[in-house]
Amino acid sequence: MASLLGETLFEISGQGPAPIKDYFHFAITKSQVIWSWWKISLRSDCRNTPPGQLTESHEDFLEDNRLQNQVGMVFGPHILQYTQNLCQGHYDYIVRLPNALLFNIMAHLDLEDISVVSRTCRRFKELCNSEEFWEQTVRKHCDTVTPTVEALAEEVGWRTIFFTNKLQLQMQISRRKQKENQPCEDKNEPSPSSVPLE
Repeated sequence: MASLLGETLFEISGQGPAPIKDYFHFAITKSQVIWSWWKISLRSDCRNTPPGQLTESHEDFLEDNRLQNQVGMVFGPHILQYTQNLCQGHYDYIVRLPNALLFNIMAHLDLEDISVVSRTCRRFKELCNSEEFWEQTVRKHCDTVTPTVEALAEEVGWRTIFFTNKLQLQMQISRRKQKENQPCEDKNEPSPSSVPLE
């Protein structure tokens, strides 16, 4: 499982809460906590203030109440709690699994569960809204997926295909076939509007 962990376990950037205009970056690596800041002010005495950075070990961060308060103030209590857990070795391995494996797991969930999973974190929101997931879902629920349906999915998306009822889908496929089967107008043949009426 350790191979799933990259060098950077977590990072986040953002501006401090009002009235603070300073910009902050917070990163947790396998061995360090890195807190960086950029002073942003209209005051002339602050214009030349260089960016700052503080680097600590995980153990030092867990004992540094001042830095923890800053992280909580800028990024909120949930981010603070999450990063404290990372520094204590409590890693969230599931979100670090490869997409193919996560799609395999998600294939066994009900749609109600997928809705809940999509709200847990950004990674799962992206996966649950991806074309790859919805294509997998359509293929799982349908006996066969014809080339016509595949072509329609290219236009409207697999999620739309899944939530479109069969009658509407048949109508869309029929309209698509009619468009494809319309003969091209012969360029030499005059259009009806250009033929003089007798």
